[in-house]
Amino acid sequence: MKKLDGKVALVTGAGRGIGRSIALKLAADGARLVLNDLDEAPLQEVAAEIKALGSEVELVPGSVTAPDFGDRFVKAALDRFGDLHIIVNNAGYTWDSVIQKMSDEQFDAVMDVHLKAPFRILRAAAEPIRVLSKREAEQGKRFVRKVVNISSVAGTTGNPGQSNYAAAKAAIIGLTKTLSKEWGRYRVAVNTVAFGYIQTRMTKAFEEGDTGIEIEGRNIKMGVPAAAVAEADKLIPLGRGGTPDEAAGAVYLFCIPESDYISGQTIVCGGGMGAVA
Repeated sequence: MKKLDGKVALVTGAGRGIGRSIALKLAADGARLVLNDLDEAPLQEVAAEIKALGSEVELVPGSVTAPDFGDRFVKAALDRFGDLHIIVNNAGYTWDSVIQKMSDEQFDAVMDVHLKAPFRILRAAAEPIRVLSKREAEQGKRFVRKVVNISSVAGTTGNPGQSNYAAAKAAIIGLTKTLSKEWGRYRVAVNTVAFGYIQTRMTKAFEEGDTGIEIEGRNIKMGVPAAAVAEADKLIPLGRGGTPDEAAGAVYLFCIPESDYISGQTIVCGGGMGAVA
């Protein structure tokens, strides 16, 4: 018997990097998945890996910032599997500038993907969770649903050039703490994982001439200067950036039954970097 047998897990930004690792880790422990990514091709590849593990998967590609995305995402879980047990709000990207050079569009775009999109997904899930929880209570069943929101050490300690990202990632911690109080009566544990330096395309060293990637019609330069990567490694007590699989492990801890009585908390997955006071 696997720890997540029968559970339905929703994960955004699951086509690459940390989101992919989260999806595969949950599937390997028995969860059925509802996955999203902006790009459908890598999402299909992850779906094939999940099916090879013997699990089921439903795909909802597209932008999490679309006004109707939260409703469609939750509906996909209910239509396919009839339930939802785990929600991981992982999708996001960075669009950096010092504050005097940051446009309203740049600030709003990052807030939309890291804060408003999770808010809409959780708002859409609220009524189904209330109904399902009430039905289970009447049947004498008792188990704890899980929400894991993704933050960053930028949100816990700040980071130069990331006033938009840091603000969004700090705000998601506030959303987590509030929902842990609102949803406790429905037996939902709501927590946050704040990542430090994890080795993904968002944190890779970029070279002169890198063209960036297209996100919703915008060209976004991914990565950080090579010198900054080397400096980050020096600041991490464990001496290196984490892998996506290690990052997924921190999320997994909040999804399994052993963490059922932990709620409203933020843990930092950063190799000792950026611990929350």
